[in-house]
Amino acid sequence: NGRGPEIDEVFRLAADGTFLSYRATGATTFGSKVDERFDITDGKARWQSTTEQGEDAATAGRLYVPFNHSIALAEVMFQAAARRGNAVDLLPSGRMTQREVKRVTVGEGALRREVALIAQSGLGLTPNFGWVTTDAKPEFFGVIVPGYLAALPKGYQGAVAALSDAQQKAEAEILAGLGAKLSTPMPGLSVIRNARVFDSATATLSDGLRDVYILRGRISAVLPAGSRGDGVARSLDAGGRVLLPGLFDMHGHVGRWEGGLNLAAGVTTVRDMGNDNATLQRVIDETKRGDVFGPQIVPAGFLEGESPFSARNGFVISTLDEAKSAVDWYAAHGYVQIKVYNSFPRQHLRETVAYAHSKGIRVSGHVPAFLRARTVVEWGFDEVNHVNQVLLNFLVNDKTDTRTLERFYLPAARTAEIDFDSAPVQDFIKLLVDEDVVIDPTLATFDFLRQKDGTVSPAYAAIAEHFPPSVQRGFRSGGMEIPDEATQQRFEKSYMAMVDFIGRLHRAGVPLVAGTDAMAGFTLQRELELYTMAGIPANEVLQIATRNGARYSALENERGRIATGFVADLALVDGDPTRDITALRRMVTVVTQGKHIDPTAVYRELGIKPFVDAAPRWVETPAPTPAEGAGSR
Repeated sequence: NGRGPEIDEVFRLAADGTFLSYRATGATTFGSKVDERFDITDGKARWQSTTEQGEDAATAGRLYVPFNHSIALAEVMFQAAARRGNAVDLLPSGRMTQREVKRVTVGEGALRREVALIAQSGLGLTPNFGWVTTDAKPEFFGVIVPGYLAALPKGYQGAVAALSDAQQKAEAEILAGLGAKLSTPMPGLSVIRNARVFDSATATLSDGLRDVYILRGRISAVLPAGSRGDGVARSLDAGGRVLLPGLFDMHGHVGRWEGGLNLAAGVTTVRDMGNDNATLQRVIDETKRGDVFGPQIVPAGFLEGESPFSARNGFVISTLDEAKSAVDWYAAHGYVQIKVYNSFPRQHLRETVAYAHSKGIRVSGHVPAFLRARTVVEWGFDEVNHVNQVLLNFLVNDKTDTRTLERFYLPAARTAEIDFDSAPVQDFIKLLVDEDVVIDPTLATFDFLRQKDGTVSPAYAAIAEHFPPSVQRGFRSGGMEIPDEATQQRFEKSYMAMVDFIGRLHRAGVPLVAGTDAMAGFTLQRELELYTMAGIPANEVLQIATRNGARYSALENERGRIATGFVADLALVDGDPTRDITALRRMVTVVTQGKHIDPTAVYRELGIKPFVDAAPRWVETPAPTPAEGAGSR
């Protein structure tokens, strides 16, 4: 994908399997310097990197967790924990536990052996998975990230498909149990009473309280509060809180494990903007069956060109016929949009866009290398993804290779120099308006452009203390090479100019959609907060996250509004997000897919400190006895 990392790693292990010393040097994915070291001398552990430094005298049996480690850490962790009853204390803090999940036999003849899938917990918000042998003295066997990566011993290449399938089934079984624990089915008629309802069509709150009735996963009525409703099976008193349509995250890359974060944040629909096709199809099916605990998915197909910089998701093509064949596959599988990526061949782009449109499919994407945003808009793009791809329009020439890290460093260094009132910028904005081109900014994702190692990312500063220490540690890890204070100030100024630019687009009439491309749930909350910092009123920001999400997902007639007949995707907020968008962090209940979810319970399950102290509860109404029913007469 035209990016690193490039890191040299050297370590020594103590007799108990923990690190005696560790050293890593090189550069991260986005170019920041890696210089990390750990050692134990005189019984004291000391560590230092570009992000943190510390020491601890309590070293016995504790395993240091490096920041920028290779897959080798998975093997080290497994062995260190296996020697201690499958648990190991960590440095700087935390504890990792592991358990066996499933066994599979792989290989033929002399290579035939039984391996076990293990799940390691305590390293983040979700488990890490690995495969180990089941010998008397188990050894680490490999790592599989389905649809993305497989690292196995030589000779076992043929086992990748079977192990990937077994791992995905095992993950689905775990997630089905999580979903059953954290969501409650809503058979019969349900009602949320006394809510202030957000009308996404007008971006206003109802002038009085409303009762919203839900039946079989849809809204069956919206009535003035206190209207009589017979036969209600359960109810929740909103107490004047604000009820929103479920939020849309319009730039996700869906996996199985972030669903709880999305749902707890009121995100009930995610548009997937690039994935392994087979993996995404499987997750869509699992979600619809309820095997995976997560939001509903709108798929956008990934379309890339063959080059040394290619991202390997979706379809990677070289010819126009291959591009059309990919579009046909996406159309047949219900995709409403395709996303063109950096290496797509320019000579096939215009005709591919026209072909997708002939199939009723929208086209979005990065701007392929050696082109400008203006060109792809003129060639028919319906949407441009990421604020940097839009602003590169004013920063590149025909020799700028945006498949490299230049697509990040140029906007970071020079956006502040762009005169947004100049004729070229105003003409471009007019083109976007005239062609009704949507912009998907993902501003919060690009916070890394200004983040120095060792500082907490502003994108997560307001919520960092709610997370386990292992996750908080990651919030202090930047990505860009920022060698001095002058560079830091220049990148900061450019980032805030990006925020300002998005406000200008909105005021000019350019449609926006809100997406993340980063940590689920919380990043969308920050994205919407940045829109208010750009001068967009909070009520209009909510409209972007609801109505616009539905409109540009081809779901405008069934989601994104609280109205009779619409899908009952609902989010109840403790506060008024039409005035203070940060109230979105205080979700008290979420309804989707015929179930209700308690965000507080989800956060506690993930080890996150909840954001509300008390919330209204659903009350079940006892079924009438036979003597009370009409059949008794």
